Amino acid sequence: MFSFLRKSHEATPQETKLLMLAGLYVFCILLAEIFGIKTIPVGDSVSFGFGPISIRELKVSVAIFLLPLIFSINDIIIEVWGKKTAKTLYRIGLGAIVGLALFSFFATRLPASQLFAGSEAAYDAVFSMTTRIAIASIIAFGISDLLDILIFARMRAKITSLGLRSNVSNILAQFIDTTLFVYLAFYTGNHAMIWGIILPYWIFKCCMSVIVTPFVYLGVKWARGTK
Repeated sequence: MFSFLRKSHEATPQETKLLMLAGLYVFCILLAEIFGIKTIPVGDSVSFGFGPISIRELKVSVAIFLLPLIFSINDIIIEVWGKKTAKTLYRIGLGAIVGLALFSFFATRLPASQLFAGSEAAYDAVFSMTTRIAIASIIAFGISDLLDILIFARMRAKITSLGLRSNVSNILAQFIDTTLFVYLAFYTGNHAMIWGIILPYWIFKCCMSVIVTPFVYLGVKWARGTK
């Protein structure tokens, strides 16, 4: 992916753009992992066939603003640099999540100095993740992000519309991401409760995916250097 770094010449404009997208991709992944613990309310009431669910009770992670962007970067990379490069970037992102989980586990278990003792509880509350949630996050991202790459790459040879390919791959991948994460992190035997969380959250992700579609078009145009 970054073979040009082994050469003595400076990176070309397109290589620089690839590095910028790679940095944004990993940045968004880490933001989603760190800040995704915060949830926001999304309305009054809704029913998805699993019984009425109060949206005041439903909590949607702020990571919803980042996940469609992450999947959209996949599409830009594949469209301009190919599936192989996208899979390399995917492995880097997955490694970043694993590294973050491991370092969070390590850092929150170190003893605090006397100066920091008063802030230790808040620090641990923000940066510590339960083992179950950390594993759920890694598995959900690992499967869904790779699936997004494979679906988009397969559709690329058959469908000319970039926006359609981007939304279909993103929406399917985010359904897998949401379903896996919620089941692995929170399932306790109540399927109705779990699907009451999954469906509204996924629908919001679908809406965000549509909203960021222009970003895919602009990103491809920018990466190719076309006017």
